[in-house]
Amino acid sequence: MAENNTADKVKDGIANIGPTLRSYLRILKLARKPSRKEFMTIAKVAALGILAIGVMGFVFYVLMDIVPEYFIPVRT
Repeated sequence: MAENNTADKVKDGIANIGPTLRSYLRILKLARKPSRKEFMTIAKVAALGILAIGVMGFVFYVLMDIVPEYFIPVRT
């Protein structure tokens, strides 16, 4: 019974390949090359996002390195 269900899923997946590829091709036909101004805007936004994530990671690293020293007693 489970084998038949798996076979049906595989057949359905194979049957859906054609329509899926057609939809991908339709999207590629509609796509166009961005202008230099659009590209630079997208690049700046991406760079700012990467920079923001890096700064947040650095701040968390520094906090996790410095702050525990004030709350955890040092055993000697």
